[in-house]
Amino acid sequence: MRNLDELLDKYVRLIVRVGVNLQREQLLVINAPIECASFARSIAREAYAAGAHDVIICWKDEQFSLLRYQMAKKPVFMEFPEWRRMLYMDYAEQGAAFISILAEDPEVFRSVEPERLKFSQQAAGAALLEYRQRIMKNENSWCVVSIPTEGWAKAVFPQDTPEDAAEKLWQKIFAAVRINEKEDPLELWREHAAFLQHTADFMNRHAFVSLHYKNKLGTNLMVELPEGHIWAGGAEYTKGGIRFIANMPTEEIYTLPKRDGVHGTVVATKPLNYNGNIIDDFRLTFERGKVISYQAGKGEELLQELLSMDEGASYLGEVALVPYDSPISRSGVLFFNTLFDENASCHLAFGKAYPTCIKDGDKMQELELVAAGANESLIHEDFMIGSRDLQITGRMPDGNEIVIFRDGNFVI
Repeated sequence: MRNLDELLDKYVRLIVRVGVNLQREQLLVINAPIECASFARSIAREAYAAGAHDVIICWKDEQFSLLRYQMAKKPVFMEFPEWRRMLYMDYAEQGAAFISILAEDPEVFRSVEPERLKFSQQAAGAALLEYRQRIMKNENSWCVVSIPTEGWAKAVFPQDTPEDAAEKLWQKIFAAVRINEKEDPLELWREHAAFLQHTADFMNRHAFVSLHYKNKLGTNLMVELPEGHIWAGGAEYTKGGIRFIANMPTEEIYTLPKRDGVHGTVVATKPLNYNGNIIDDFRLTFERGKVISYQAGKGEELLQELLSMDEGASYLGEVALVPYDSPISRSGVLFFNTLFDENASCHLAFGKAYPTCIKDGDKMQELELVAAGANESLIHEDFMIGSRDLQITGRMPDGNEIVIFRDGNFVI
């Protein structure tokens, strides 16, 4: 790709300076697949140039993980090393920023027994609960980004050579994160964050008590919103006032649903990449907030494992609005990567709600959050429901209704 180095430099600078907005003398922790080593080192170099106190890279090897899942004894997956828990907690308590590179082969674990994956996620979720609570309460700045790996690029562009697939995926990623040869991406992101905040402000002013989703695929879902809910989007702020952008790309505004206030049926419109596997062609029926029935054309056993992860896994923790005509959707590419696919479509999330999406939620303990209407769980898994004909109607406290989405896009 022409000018790849120049575009990469812009991307790395964007991640460090705007994504986590690294401060002088701040620690940075990078979670990186080993296939992304060169990119991780580039982020580290930029972080040191920005005045980082130090940079720590935590490597992930999905091929070794596959080997371990296939050959280790099953009880191993019910364990989580104390040193790994302490690593994240120690750096989080020191105020570190966290960057995660999400770039896995979407079906790398397709041959693994689903129960092993479930045990591993449960063990990690329980061990890292306090760390994840800090992240979801924005006590630390954090950012999730992606770059092509061979397995991922070939999944997105299966007819191409590995080299051509990677180049095409790079082009799509740069477009999604607003990087080009001529413009300053830092300024473009400031403008984009302001637009998302403007949309969230509209939703917050109207204080909708419920949203009604309908389309011709079979979605007919009522989502109640708890009193004091907050719509967010674009930039976030840590408790210390550091402005950061948690996902690059992002096209969403989001809040939390009332835990026991979801009723009806919803049909997924894109595959869900879950634990190195694909769940596709699925629909769910909710009653008093809980999934009471489901079907999946592919990965139904995995969907069952996801929903049974803990009590909160079968309830929703997020409702997010994304225009069908968002830039990522217009690309026409199915990324098999939730970071991108969720920003091409309205989506919901199983599991834990973001405490920052309800008034004073960042000051509440778990039982207080549940009492306020928020869901608690060890997991948070997004799935996509947006469609070209999706209509969403919001009901206000006085009973009046406003159409928010028509034909898949905002009409506000």
